[in-house]
Amino acid sequence: MAPTGQTVPMARRVVVWGSGNVGRPAIRAVATHRDLELAGVVVHDPAKVGVDAGDLAGIGPLGLAATDDVDVAHDPDTDVVVYAVNADFRPVECLEEALGVLAAGANVVSTAFHPLLHPPSAPTGLRSRVEAACAEGDTSIFVSGIDPGWVMDVLPLFLTGMAAGVDEIRIQELANYGGYHQPRALRDLCGFGNPMDYRVPMLDDAALHMVWAPMLRVLADGLGVELDDVSTSTDRRPLERTLSIDGIGEFEAGTQGAFRFEVTGHIAGQPLLVLEHVTRIDDECAPDWPQPDPGGGFHRVVMSGHPRLTVSVHGEDPVEPGAANGGNAVAANRIVNAIPAVCEAPPGPVHPLDLSTVVAAGQVRWS
Repeated sequence: MAPTGQTVPMARRVVVWGSGNVGRPAIRAVATHRDLELAGVVVHDPAKVGVDAGDLAGIGPLGLAATDDVDVAHDPDTDVVVYAVNADFRPVECLEEALGVLAAGANVVSTAFHPLLHPPSAPTGLRSRVEAACAEGDTSIFVSGIDPGWVMDVLPLFLTGMAAGVDEIRIQELANYGGYHQPRALRDLCGFGNPMDYRVPMLDDAALHMVWAPMLRVLADGLGVELDDVSTSTDRRPLERTLSIDGIGEFEAGTQGAFRFEVTGHIAGQPLLVLEHVTRIDDECAPDWPQPDPGGGFHRVVMSGHPRLTVSVHGEDPVEPGAANGGNAVAANRIVNAIPAVCEAPPGPVHPLDLSTVVAAGQVRWS
C-alpha cells in the first residue's frame, strides 16, 4: 500500500515477442516484476498458439494464452515490447517487425540488433530508420544482453572504481555450447560439426566488428577515451573424438570442436580493451586453452592493475538449469529490468550509459 497522499503508479503493459531461449526467461521476469504487467506473448510456432504463457516459460499457468497475432504488439495500450526473436537468420524481417512496433507507439527492449548496442557507431542508414520510427511513435529502443551486453559494459566500468593503474581490461566468455539448445545456430553460425575448411559466419571479421566492437566503444565512452583501432584474431580446433549431444545431434571427429577469438581496442598503440571467447562443444577439445570452471561456462572480467582484479559471473536458473540457460536468463533480466528507465528515455536508440543505474526493486520479493 502506498503511503497516504501518494499514488500507486500504473504497471506498464508488456508484450514478450518470442518464447525461445531469451523469450522464456523474459516471460518469467515480467511476471515477477511488481511494476510490469504481462499483456501478451507472441509466438511463431503453431503448436504454441493458445498455450498458457506461464506453461511456455515453465512456471505454471498465468492465465494468458500465447498468440500468433502480432497486433497485440501494436495495441495502443501496449507500453513495451520485449523483442526476444533471434534475428540472426531473419535480420531484415526482424528489423521491420521492431520498426513497426516503435512506430506504433510501443518502446522496445531486445537482445537482437547488435549494431544498436552502441547507437553512435550504428550504420547511418540503420540509425536513421530507427530514429524515424521512434520519432513517429514517440518511443525508444534499448539493445543489450550478457555477451554482448552488461558483462561487457556496466560491470567492467563499475569495477574500474575499485582499481588503480589499469593497463588492460579483459572480458572473457569461457563456455561449452553443448548446453545451448539451438542446433542451427551451433552448426551454421558457430561452425561446430562442420569441416575445418568451413567458413564460420560468427568468426568472420565483419561479424566480429558488428557484434562485439560496439561493446568496446561503449567501454571507451565510459572511460572517456577514443579507440585508435579495433583488431580481431581467431583460432579453431578439430574434435579428436565423435560425440553425440541430446537434442542437438552427432559431431564427428575431425570436424570443428572449439574456437577462440579476441576483439581488441587499441589506445595510443596499447591493447587496452580485450573481448575474448573460448568456446567448445566438447570439454576435451583444445585442452591447452583456458577451461571453464565451474563447468558449462562463465563470464569473467580480468582487470590488470593494482590490484589485479578478477570477477567471475556464473548463473544457474532454477527453472532451466545449466550455464547457457543461466546466461540467457540474466540477458533477459537485463532488458526487462531496464524497461522503466527505457520508457522514461527520450525517443530514439538508448545508449547503455545513458540509463540510470538499473536497480530492479520490483523484482525483490518477501513474505
